[in-house]
Amino acid sequence: MTKRELSWAIVSLILILLAYLIPYTILTDVAKWYGSFLLWVLLGVVIIFVNILITKDWRS
Repeated sequence: MTKRELSWAIVSLILILLAYLIPYTILTDVAKWYGSFLLWVLLGVVIIFVNILITKDWRS
């Protein structure tokens, strides 16, 4: 794994951790389900984009 891939993997890990931490800390007082759902959708799209950036240079 190159240094660039490692840095993107760390960014991915941080985003995944934020997907768990933010709804249970900052959004605990939001009674509507769409507060967390919107966050999870946005973070999911960002993580998919990061995974594309990580794997775009992989070759067989």
